[in-house]
Amino acid sequence: MPYKRDYQKENEYKSKPDQIKKRVMRNAARRKLEREGLISKGDGKTVGHIKALSKGGGNHRGNLRVESSSSNYSFARNKDGSMKSEKSKREKKK
Repeated sequence: MPYKRDYQKENEYKSKPDQIKKRVMRNAARRKLEREGLISKGDGKTVGHIKALSKGGGNHRGNLRVESSSSNYSFARNKDGSMKSEKSKREKKK
C-alpha cells in the first residue's frame, strides 16, 4: 500500500511565517527571470539560487540561474538530511 500523505501536517509546515517568506522570495525570483524572457510557464525550467536562500543567499540577479527541474531539486545532503555546504564540496575536490 502506498504511503498516505498527511496534508494537514504539510499545510501546518507551509503556513509557518519563515516558509511563507521563502516561498514569496522564490516566486519573486521566478517573476524576475520571466520578465527577462529567460523562462516561461510550462517550459520545464526552474530558477535556482547559486547560494541557497537557506544559506543566506538572496534574490539579486547575480545569484539566480535557470536550471532544469531535475538539476535544481537534486543536491548533496548530509546524513541528517541537511544540505552539504559549499565548503565541504570544495575540500573533496582537492
